[in-house]
Amino acid sequence: SAVREALKQVSGTYGIAVMHSDVPGFIVGARLGSPLVVGLGKGENFLASDVSAIVSHTTNAIYLQDRDLVYLTADEFTVENVDGAESAYEVSQVDFTPEQAEMGKYPHFMLKEIFEQPTSIQNAFRGRLVDDQASALLGGLGLTPRQLRDVERDLLSPAGRVGVEPRERETAVDGGDVERIVLCGCGTASHAAMVGEYMIEHLARIPTEVEIASEFRYRNSPLDKNTLVFVISQSGETIDTLAAMREGQRKGHRVLGIVNSVGSTIARESDGGSYLHSGPEIGVAATKSFTSQVTVLALLALLLGRMRHLSVDYGQRLLREIRELPAKVEKILEQSDAIREIALKYIDAPGMLFLGRQFNYPTALEGALKMKEISYIFASGHAAAELKHGVIALVSPEVPSVFIMPRDSVYEKNVSTLEEVKARKGPVIAITTEGNTDLERIADDVIYIPEVTECLNPILSVIPLQLLSYHFSVARGCDVDKPRNLAKSVTVE
Repeated sequence: SAVREALKQVSGTYGIAVMHSDVPGFIVGARLGSPLVVGLGKGENFLASDVSAIVSHTTNAIYLQDRDLVYLTADEFTVENVDGAESAYEVSQVDFTPEQAEMGKYPHFMLKEIFEQPTSIQNAFRGRLVDDQASALLGGLGLTPRQLRDVERDLLSPAGRVGVEPRERETAVDGGDVERIVLCGCGTASHAAMVGEYMIEHLARIPTEVEIASEFRYRNSPLDKNTLVFVISQSGETIDTLAAMREGQRKGHRVLGIVNSVGSTIARESDGGSYLHSGPEIGVAATKSFTSQVTVLALLALLLGRMRHLSVDYGQRLLREIRELPAKVEKILEQSDAIREIALKYIDAPGMLFLGRQFNYPTALEGALKMKEISYIFASGHAAAELKHGVIALVSPEVPSVFIMPRDSVYEKNVSTLEEVKARKGPVIAITTEGNTDLERIADDVIYIPEVTECLNPILSVIPLQLLSYHFSVARGCDVDKPRNLAKSVTVE
């Protein structure tokens, strides 16, 4: 009763466990905004903020909802809301093993999760590739083929064109036409969303934009009533992404989630979506969740593209290349020791620049984020062509530049930009396609990745950046799994 009365006076988010010395063996738990999980065992019950903490004891979990209270003893539990009324709950099965939540042979969770990416990427597309249609299957979206096809209807119709009379819009099954896609996320998820924007516009020709979730929730963004919103979050509990989802729903939009955590708030409250199935990610710096998110977004782009103009041949090619991704990631991971040697060369660098173009511009942003969050040095990511628009002032012999420049449609442009950096005596680490030895003449260090179609390149090119930041940070004595000032899930503003 005391906890219940106190919470009526509390503002803001919380996830709490309350004990009293006069009542041993009794715990009161409550949540609003911050995640809280009840683990149900035999002769023992648990309270935790994440299922990875309890999976070695039980696989039965209850994900509490906002304003829920739970009363726990070793043998019993009761769930009700803050007003004292009974609250509905569901007992879920944790979908990973205790071994997945342990480091095993690795010195850090981050390195373990980097090396798990061949498996996590495969899990992201497993059972979702449809060969006879040269397409993908994402049944959790809760959209009929007709609704997905109608995403682009207004672009294909004469409506709104100068000198053409608008025609009556056809009505899709169970909802109106969708005219635009908005992808929302924070941090690494926002970078995955940026890759998704490039993919969807490239493969499906649908207007797509990325909103940082923390901005979306406060902006008065003019969204058409037929906008489709995706929210992207590893934990499914990110407070700003949750708020963006609820704001989109409040305005009447269909909001779909791309999350890793089954039973999370976004998974429960969204209007549908897709799970990553990448297993627990315990290291604070997101690694395998990024490549899994980009993989799922690639499937979405392929699905939408095949419903429009994308040919069967191109669809089949993409399916082949997606299936080959795990083996290609394995090949990059074999270079871990060589990448460590490169990282040690620049151990005294005060900062780094990360530069990429088109699909690899978001990769540059992600590489810079990884470096700064676990090594604590200055690092910034930029579109490579922006170098002369101010960034070049940072180039010096002490500041290495990392160029993500596979053999793609903008390769020659990237070579020109790289030469601008070298002309100012800036050291360069280049990430490029296997067999392209030209860069060995001008770059100080070259890391090779397997060839892949341009739109899937970020899934491969980010792996060397993850390894570079990991080895650099370990050599500097940083705690890569628990970097200072950071939390795995941001559940408060």
